[in-house]
Amino acid sequence: MRPTARQVAELANVSVATVSYVLSGRDRPVAAETRKRVLDAARQLGYTPNQAARSLRKRRTQRIGLVLSTLGGVPTDQRLATDLHEMADARGYSVVTLAVYNEARAKAAIDVLRGGIADGALINVVGDHLAHDLLAGLAATGLPMVVLSNDSGVEGCDVVRTPEVAASAEAVEHLLAGGRRRIAFMGHRHEVYRDRPTGRLLGYTTALERHGVAQRIVTAGADDRVTAYQTATDLLSSPERPEAIFAASDRAAISAIWAARDLGLSVPGDVAIVGVGNIDEGLITQPQLSTVGPLRHDYTDVVSLLFDRLQAEEPLPAREIVRSWTLIRRGSS
Repeated sequence: MRPTARQVAELANVSVATVSYVLSGRDRPVAAETRKRVLDAARQLGYTPNQAARSLRKRRTQRIGLVLSTLGGVPTDQRLATDLHEMADARGYSVVTLAVYNEARAKAAIDVLRGGIADGALINVVGDHLAHDLLAGLAATGLPMVVLSNDSGVEGCDVVRTPEVAASAEAVEHLLAGGRRRIAFMGHRHEVYRDRPTGRLLGYTTALERHGVAQRIVTAGADDRVTAYQTATDLLSSPERPEAIFAASDRAAISAIWAARDLGLSVPGDVAIVGVGNIDEGLITQPQLSTVGPLRHDYTDVVSLLFDRLQAEEPLPAREIVRSWTLIRRGSS
């Protein structure tokens, strides 16, 4: 027979209401020792809340929608998903993940969220697939949302930004300070083929303009490891090979290090390389990868924004936070 909340309460010597407060994650004052007794009792009995019954009572799904550009294992997306899952587990929620890798998938994801599959959404989609009007229309429904984006804000939801332009400019200025003048930018397709430079590409062009460097070497190639390797090989095999590569992702930068090695070039002697993201893999490359990004990956503050909205009695005003990025100098530059 399935254990009940009452049995948990009896074993922990607390009220059924206290069991509900602790296991639902509701923001009620419960002493740490009492919370521990409840969790220990629930674990001992093998008790889990009946989510279906709870959802019917509250007319809520107890689910969170996580919307990402891909399910292909981007390290920062993995950390975001992990932090969301852990906080959701602690509050009695499950997570539904939606991938948005083209316009059709973007519209499908918005339709699913509009249909009520989840009580809130955490959205981290790069590129142009998830258009501003789609996001604005979803926010207008009142769905609690947190959007990680450097584009223009969406009313009615929280926005999390990163100082990509300033950090990228700092990386290129670091390369310039080392005497490099022929600096290539290896970007994502959505960065390179826009009408005007934004984000990491804008940081690259801004730094070159500031130092009076006219030459621009801009190419796509950062979307996956294989393409990055092939692109870097082409760049470094050219008669006037670049003296440095600023790659829009660490994965692309690591592929560029491999390409340089296979061509018999030294890093950073023949070519300096800097990436973006500060993923752990950069610490085990030879040499270690210079990068721009956060000093550590922790998205609990971002995830907390969403649960603040879910637990609020009244709709919260739109909030904006800017996560810190910096240049991390290592051996590759």
